[in-house]
Amino acid sequence: MSIKKQALKSKPVSKVSFKISKSQAEGAAAVSVVGEFNNWDQASGTMSRLKDGSFSFSAELPSGREYQFRYVADGTRWFNDEEADGLVPSGMGSEQNSLLSL
Repeated sequence: MSIKKQALKSKPVSKVSFKISKSQAEGAAAVSVVGEFNNWDQASGTMSRLKDGSFSFSAELPSGREYQFRYVADGTRWFNDEEADGLVPSGMGSEQNSLLSL
C-alpha cells in the first residue's frame, strides 16, 4: 500500500494518491477507499484497476485536516493502510481506522 501527498501551491488542498498492490488486494475484483472525505461511500471511492493488478485512486482534499479512512475489497473485506499516518479507534468494537494527516 502506498499513500502519496502533494500540497498544491495554487489552493489550500492536497492531491492524495492511494495505491493497493495486487497481493494486498488478495484477488479482489473491486476495491474502494472510503472515509470521512467521501462520507464512507464505496461508490465515490472506487479505485481504478491497473494492468498489473494493483488499484489506485486520487483525490484533492482540503489541507490542514485529518481524515479517517479504510479500504473495502469486494464490498465485504475492510482493511487499513500500513503506511497511514496512524490508526484511531473506529467506535465499532475493537476495529481501527487508518488516519491521513494533511
